[in-house]
Parts: sequence; C-alpha cells; structure tokens
Amino acid sequence: MENNKPQRKNIRLKYYDYTTEGMYFITICIKDRKNILGNIKDEKIKLTETGETVKKYIQTVEKIYKNIKVDEYIVMPNHIHIIMQVFNKNDISISRIVKQYKGYITKEIGQSIWQKSFYEHIIRSEEEYYVIKEYVKNNIINWQKDKYF
Repeated sequence: MENNKPQRKNIRLKYYDYTTEGMYFITICIKDRKNILGNIKDEKIKLTETGETVKKYIQTVEKIYKNIKVDEYIVMPNHIHIIMQVFNKNDISISRIVKQYKGYITKEIGQSIWQKSFYEHIIRSEEEYYVIKEYVKNNIINWQKDKYF
C-alpha cells in the first residue's frame, strides 16, 4: 500500500546529542497557530486559563528535571519561547522534555493544543545567547510586526 502523505522531515541535527550540556532556544507552537494562550494589549499579555497552565508547567520544569534550568521564557498568544540550559550530561533529551511538557498540559486541560514537533536552536556563543534573550524579552513588543505568528 502506497502512502502519498508528505513525510515529516527530522529537523534535529543528525549526529548531535541533545542530552549534552549547553543552552537551547526552544519554540513550541499551538496547532493551527490559534491564539488560545492569551491576548496582547498595550504591549502586555493577558493569559487565558490555558495560557496560565502553560506558564505554570514552564515554571515547574526545573523542579521535575535535574540539571535543567529555564533561563528565560515568554508565553505568547499562539506559541511559547524558552531558553533552557542543560547542566552536565543529562540522562534525558531536550525532545523528551518537550514531549513530556506537552503531555502534562494536554492531560491537565483534557485536549492536545500543540503543533507536532517543536523548533530548537543550539545556542553556540555568549553573543548569540544575548541576542536570543533580547528577542524573547521583546517578543510581546514585536508581536504586531511578526509575520510568522
């Protein structure tokens, strides 16, 4: 039987070990980019109940996973950004952490709200870290200019 559906590309680096110590920039989107996490008005976000749940679980990541620190995050109307730091060699991959994170929220709210997969970027320098951190901090201010969301 032939499958005519498009095959999803693996966007992870082929030979990179995602349990390795380092900094990671993660973006997780809502299915169909629906604005269900909050609304932006006057450069501030007012989170919905679902948005508050998403925020709550971001804040618990460090408590659940040893050697993980959430350095910066923002909950936007239809996506979230997280800068996550892995200390030492971890026994769990970034992909597993994101999968479990999505699962906790899905279980609590009773339905999946997530787009499949997620975007990640390995932060490779201090300069890059500061550029990404500023991007995350200013994401609400730049919301109207963002053509992707």
